[in-house]
Amino acid sequence: ITTMKQDFQTAIAEKCRYLEQCGRFSEEKNAYQHGMSTVYRHSILVAAVSLSIADKLGLPVNRDNLIRGALLHDYFLYDWHEKDRSHCLHGFRHPSTALKNARADYPLNRIEKNIIARHMFPLTPIPPTCREAWLVCIADKYCALQETLQPILARVS
Repeated sequence: ITTMKQDFQTAIAEKCRYLEQCGRFSEEKNAYQHGMSTVYRHSILVAAVSLSIADKLGLPVNRDNLIRGALLHDYFLYDWHEKDRSHCLHGFRHPSTALKNARADYPLNRIEKNIIARHMFPLTPIPPTCREAWLVCIADKYCALQETLQPILARVS
């Protein structure tokens, strides 16, 4: 995260402040996602990687929608590592929970909804329908792999 472009950092930080003030976004700091990364940190990393991919490929995207959707893509607001029947099949179910929570806390547009609902493709069967959602879908998998392998690789080296 420390190596992301300054304009990415500024835009993401601005959206984080809004999401923390107007909803429950800061609750993501209390639950772990992959490895030692919190859901909050993971969401910021996914936003930064999504922007970076779009930038490197020269893809025209709505940056505001991309950032907000990336920050809210895992807005399920529970620790899926806890032993609880409701967390069964988390990988398949959490996009709809995240969308429900995000809709309750924030006004969302079509792109943001698509990002949240479709980020787990192909685990969930319906693919994204916009460029921003595809970017978050790809960035999420990249970040999850990196976060999962980082503690393992640290022990090996």
